[in-house]
Amino acid sequence: MSEALQSLLDLLDLERIEEDIYRGRSRSAVVPRVFGGQVAAQAMVAAGRTVPEDRHAHSLHAYFLRPGDPGAPIVYNVDRLRDGRSFTTRRVVAVQHGKPIFTLSASFQTYEEGLDHQAPMPPAPDPATLPTGEERLRAYPHLPAETVERFLEARAAVDLRYVDDPPFGDFGTPREPHSQVWFRTNGKLADDPLLHVVLATYVSDMTLLDSVLLAHGRGGWAVGDVVGASLDHAMWFHRPFRADEWLLYDQQSPSASGGRGLGQARIHTQDGRLAVSVVQEGVVRVPR
Repeated sequence: MSEALQSLLDLLDLERIEEDIYRGRSRSAVVPRVFGGQVAAQAMVAAGRTVPEDRHAHSLHAYFLRPGDPGAPIVYNVDRLRDGRSFTTRRVVAVQHGKPIFTLSASFQTYEEGLDHQAPMPPAPDPATLPTGEERLRAYPHLPAETVERFLEARAAVDLRYVDDPPFGDFGTPREPHSQVWFRTNGKLADDPLLHVVLATYVSDMTLLDSVLLAHGRGGWAVGDVVGASLDHAMWFHRPFRADEWLLYDQQSPSASGGRGLGQARIHTQDGRLAVSVVQEGVVRVPR
């Protein structure tokens, strides 16, 4: 396991303050606030620790309310909304400086047999044939060295490989609002289904709005031609998967309007199983 991955796992390992109350550390990201994927992942850890082990996460719905302060801890309060025969529901409120910065509702289910179908996996090149994230970033001379280093540090725990140029690599001309990345953690994880859900949640916030930027030829936060932030985030976990094995994150944007952009995505395992569906809306504004 890489040092960066171990550091991330330590970050996600919350301190229990008392019954249903947890505290997490935070750190800055590419932008000067707490990375939204970190808050969502920590909230899922808090929710999952109040749920029986035989119930696995099948969905989450979250709202980002305020920017997180990377210099302060985050307190996660868990409400046990329901414990049914098949489903368990939890609500988590993340608090900093006495104010909620994030809310999450998550549902967990016991395993059962049922109808089964899925959308086919889209075509994509083998991840082994693609440049690493570091190789791509260092190949763009227009990116300031400081920006490159911040990206590499923020994503060091994950091997994330773009199929095509990301928005910050090739911008100025609108492209199809469709982006693909392969990702896996930089090291093996324990055989804990919740841990793999948590890591996928963490990574899912890294690139989902890229497809919005592509549609308008914008490079994004890395080059400063838009400002933005995540507004809400939803995920549905369809089938078991491992976040330490290659996952294809296929993303597209059906709409942008009113200073907001919508991203939709599917996450497939390398052997073609549809593992996760993701939807996110974010603020995407052109600076005046």
